[in-house]
Amino acid sequence: MLRAGMKVSPYVRRGDRERRLKRIRAVLLLSGFVAALTLLVYEPTSGTAQAEERRSILPWVELGRLRTELDNTRGDLALARNDLSRYERMFRLSARYDVPSRLSQSIYEAAVKEKIDPELAFRLVKIESDFKENALSPVGAVGLTQLMLPTARHYEPNITREELYQRDRNLRIGFRYLRGLISEYRDVSLALLVYNRGPAAVDLARANGMNPSNGYEQVVMRGYKGRGVTD
Repeated sequence: MLRAGMKVSPYVRRGDRERRLKRIRAVLLLSGFVAALTLLVYEPTSGTAQAEERRSILPWVELGRLRTELDNTRGDLALARNDLSRYERMFRLSARYDVPSRLSQSIYEAAVKEKIDPELAFRLVKIESDFKENALSPVGAVGLTQLMLPTARHYEPNITREELYQRDRNLRIGFRYLRGLISEYRDVSLALLVYNRGPAAVDLARANGMNPSNGYEQVVMRGYKGRGVTD
């Protein structure tokens, strides 16, 4: 504490000035920081209006999202119904012909892939091989769809007789061959006759004005009401 009449030394006054300057600098720095923080968090009136607009849009965005989810659910439901219908039909065909489920699935899927009506596919395999994968005819026709090696090589040039016994391969080639015949002759019964007798015999009979039927197509088609193909 200073006594009356005592003089303040220049050193003391200089120290006070430096302390005041430090305090002023600190206040200025703090003020600048607060101002910057205010600018970051402050939302002007126009911004508030924009926020209000965004909030008013949110219900429509949510409605759009719900509609999208509903459409996706409907799509999933349609797929589930298609799968259910597919398995029901596959089961009926498997039960009708007393075919093991795995073989039934192979026949069905190969037919669908080659755009052959699965019911016609089952009828063909029944007549051709009685669902025996190792079937071999007296003339050398092989497997479930009783393919001749030259015919199979039209679709797979390097295939061997042994490979023709492979279930999926035999079905794929056999159904593709039948599909091509239906497209060429534009008649399921005639296509089946060509499948069984070969194009040369059928075409020769027709050229001579004769009925090429040997009864094969009637056996396959008995009671069948489909078009033979799926599109």
